[in-house]
Amino acid sequence: VQLQASGGGLVQAGGSLRLSCAASGGIFSIGDMGWYRQAPGKQRELVAAITSGGSTNYADSVKGRFTISRDNAKSTVALQMNSLKPEDTAVYYCNAYLFSAVVGLRNYWGQGTLVTVSS
Repeated sequence: VQLQASGGGLVQAGGSLRLSCAASGGIFSIGDMGWYRQAPGKQRELVAAITSGGSTNYADSVKGRFTISRDNAKSTVALQMNSLKPEDTAVYYCNAYLFSAVVGLRNYWGQGTLVTVSS
């Protein structure tokens, strides 16, 4: 069972990026999913979260600019990031509660993808 994130890169301020994260490995169901980020010298923080029912929650710093979505059929979660700012520069991690036959319900982290926003 694993989460695989993709979509990071270098973008100018004001630009957009889309992050994607796919769960795989004999998963029966997926619970809450989310994106976190960690900037150099700072603690990891929640960026956005989405429940299995589709309810969303955002950090105040990204409200109105970022949108989280999920596709349960494809076991994916995405983060659309618009109007990016240099302070959005960080390593972004996806997170999800995954239920599999082998280990039951556990919390998993993706490997992290770097987003760099130049001014």
